[in-house]
Amino acid sequence: MKPVIDSFIWQPEAETMVPSDRRKLQAVRLRDTVARVSHVPFYKKIFAERKITPDSIRTVDDVRRLPFTTKADLRENYPLGFLAVQKDQVIRYHGSSGTTGKPTFVAYSRNDVVMWSDLVARFLTACGMKPGHTVQISFGYGLFTGGFGLHYGIERLGASVIPVGSGNTAKQMMVMQDMAVDGLICTPSYALKLADTIRDTGLSDGKLNLKFAQLGGEPWTEDMRRAIEERAGFLCFNNYGLSEVLGPGVSGECAYRNGMHIQEDHFIVEVIDPETLEPVPEGEYGELVFTAITKEAFPLIRYRTRDIARLIPGACPCGRTTIRHGRITGRTDDMLIIRGVNVYPSQVEEALLKVEGTTPHYQIELTRPEALDEVTVSVEMSPAIFSDSMTDMLELKKRIHHAIQSVTGLSMDINLVSPQTLERFDGKAKRVTDRRNLNRE
Repeated sequence: MKPVIDSFIWQPEAETMVPSDRRKLQAVRLRDTVARVSHVPFYKKIFAERKITPDSIRTVDDVRRLPFTTKADLRENYPLGFLAVQKDQVIRYHGSSGTTGKPTFVAYSRNDVVMWSDLVARFLTACGMKPGHTVQISFGYGLFTGGFGLHYGIERLGASVIPVGSGNTAKQMMVMQDMAVDGLICTPSYALKLADTIRDTGLSDGKLNLKFAQLGGEPWTEDMRRAIEERAGFLCFNNYGLSEVLGPGVSGECAYRNGMHIQEDHFIVEVIDPETLEPVPEGEYGELVFTAITKEAFPLIRYRTRDIARLIPGACPCGRTTIRHGRITGRTDDMLIIRGVNVYPSQVEEALLKVEGTTPHYQIELTRPEALDEVTVSVEMSPAIFSDSMTDMLELKKRIHHAIQSVTGLSMDINLVSPQTLERFDGKAKRVTDRRNLNRE
């Protein structure tokens, strides 16, 4: 395997540490974190019940004695019940968007922001970003951690930021071209939208300076990466984070793109079975659980992310010794149960990207007119197929049906639509409309 781009390591002492030394460091920092949160009411109560004290934490494995923390716990202690420092030590608040209710707030001390910036600089450095590069951020700024998290990390590295924000594709393209932008920050779904525009306007033919994009905020597939790169001509890298644990900077790909390196000197990672809450065998898929062991203002213990992924064993040729995790394949809370079968939207996307003549733009609609679930997948045709005969379109429909059935095990109705028909998304893509009214049953 060869690296796709030249890069270096931002903090070699931490990122290439001998794993046994790192585990000792994790144990010390876990003990310090237990001491730090011992006065937080949620943890104080459980620690007392389980007779947990900082001195009882001796190894990293002792993390399993500690309680899980969930988003529901954060909401029940809204807004700042998990705050571990005095409010005068907080310099910034972020949180979830609150689209399904009140947002879940998180807090950062001055040291937290410095640490966060360094962790972002780590994965940006790993994709080849250098001082002097110009980087366009097409994330929204606000409660969402993505915009500000990447912004400070880019500046920490020594590159310059253009905070364009989300939306207004015409403006995005103008800035990208006029400012000779080197790097792009956005969601995968918006990168695909920009890639379509770049291809359709002929800018992919060496007319842009764009070298790489760092994409995060939603699950995406390897096939989607290839589609963006082929259309737009820049390299795409995956990174991962969530506001409750830190924001972007929890993990990110290196130049070999064989998994995302977890910043283990700052986080302890577990992969559990979401039903039994027990660890899964090494290399198997399960729910990611993170414990933040260096955050001051809002450290969470064993936070259940609901994200499904697997840990990747073995050394990485980049020289980093941190453990890696694979792509997020879905979420335990966006999993669809259709006719008794567990299905993730990303599986439909995986199938579509293998069928020539389609685009990665799709919508899934679920209904239950009688006793059985019915699924309709609306799929955009490529311009070339759209202009072909009805026979060709029917054949395409069959191929899509077969591809989806082979991946999900389910038969779904296919609705072919003309190019540029389905909604494009500036932020996280909304792919599913569930009209089954399951909450009434």
